[in-house]
Amino acid sequence: MAAAIHALVEKHRPDLSPYQALYKHFHANPELSNQEHETAATIAKHLSSTLPPAFDVRTGIGGTGIAALLSNSAGPTVLLRADFDALPVEEKTGLPYASTKRMRDADGVEKPVMHACGHDMHITSLLAAAELLVAARESWAGTLVLVFQPAEERGTGAQAMVDDGLYTTHRVPHPDVVLGAHVMPHRAGVIGTRRGLVATSADSLRITLHGRGGHASMPHHLVDPVVMAASTILKLQTIVSREMDPWDTAVVTVASVQAGDAENIVVDDARLAVDVRCTNPKAREKIKKSIKRIVDAESLAGNAVKEPTYTVTRIFPLTVNDDAVTAKLEESFAAHFEVGEKGYTTEIAKLGGSEDFSNLATAVGKPYSFFMYGGVDPEVWDRCAAAGTLGEEIAINHSALFAPVVMPTLQVACDGYAVGALTWLVKR
Repeated sequence: MAAAIHALVEKHRPDLSPYQALYKHFHANPELSNQEHETAATIAKHLSSTLPPAFDVRTGIGGTGIAALLSNSAGPTVLLRADFDALPVEEKTGLPYASTKRMRDADGVEKPVMHACGHDMHITSLLAAAELLVAARESWAGTLVLVFQPAEERGTGAQAMVDDGLYTTHRVPHPDVVLGAHVMPHRAGVIGTRRGLVATSADSLRITLHGRGGHASMPHHLVDPVVMAASTILKLQTIVSREMDPWDTAVVTVASVQAGDAENIVVDDARLAVDVRCTNPKAREKIKKSIKRIVDAESLAGNAVKEPTYTVTRIFPLTVNDDAVTAKLEESFAAHFEVGEKGYTTEIAKLGGSEDFSNLATAVGKPYSFFMYGGVDPEVWDRCAAAGTLGEEIAINHSALFAPVVMPTLQVACDGYAVGALTWLVKR
């Protein structure tokens, strides 16, 4: 059966030239989380007018989310997901199609915007895979569901679509399996699966320490929140090193500190942005309790005028691939892609971040698998590998220099989605 899937993908893969142009359009026109209106409109138009027969396209789910259904007689239901929001990053790639766009964020602050995480490749490759699967529809049976999800970078998009009735009000059938993918800073041409844990959980919060500001020359009249913040930041770094089991992987990061901008003025408040990554739920809960204990204690020790303020900004679940689903993908991927260090691997590196993708599956108790593929120009990769400079020269996700080489990345991603879907849908 895996050989038959390979033959179908080779036969029905569309001309990717128009999709290369579409990718460059998406890259040059990114939109921030929960503001992806033009991107969503372009996706919906493509699904409705470009791909015959027309998908049943349902828009405005959980904000700008889209679900597109193609029913092709009785059979399994497979959901393929791509995310489409961008980041507040100023692009420095120098590409002719680089983004120069600026938008106001949720706080009304104007920011540069860039597809610095590769979601533009996710959109384009899923649309290309959709055309492939439409062309091959006489060879498969079941229901194909495409989900284009907003606000992944905020960790809210998948759950927002579920809460807005993705599987109820919008009548999307419960999938038998949910598949997703991500472009990573690996050699283009590489694609991989992995059983079990592939991405950490994430908890992000903003903490405000409350002092009493005034003239820097009069410390006896002040409660200095900057000193409080400094002590807090250093103490937070002891959580992983001194409180966690060494076998538990975790990261506690204070990514931002804000407290005034003048040399001779102490402000009232200091604000910390804290990010936590964990690999198991027990460690996650322990770390969150430790953060609150430390922040509360340092606030008390600093004679704060009131207790700290906590605002949770992002929550991502663990991403743990289903073994049985991933085993089926292993068979299909190994038959389609060249196996080896420049092709398919069953031990692709874990995602270097967190994902909300799994909420689309766990919300209805269904299994899922998330695979990854590379986007670095093979010549650049090979040169850096030979020089031992991969860590210094290869741009990673969220970098102002991150931009996948369009080909062969697009073809590998398109094939990955298509092979994944056909693993369940192809006629036996």
